[in-house]
Amino acid sequence: MTLLIILLCVFGAVALMVVLGERFGKPMSGEQQAKFSKISWILVVVLILAALIKQVM
Repeated sequence: MTLLIILLCVFGAVALMVVLGERFGKPMSGEQQAKFSKISWILVVVLILAALIKQVM
């Protein structure tokens, strides 16, 4: 029963974020998207390397 309550809260929070994001969010410019794209690749590589190092040790 506790698991169902937790899942309900998580799905409710995600639904709330989607609704508020669609209502109050503003579109990003192409320049901002390119900047975030470059940064996100770097962060993904760093996280993968950190996970590999953690698994090895």
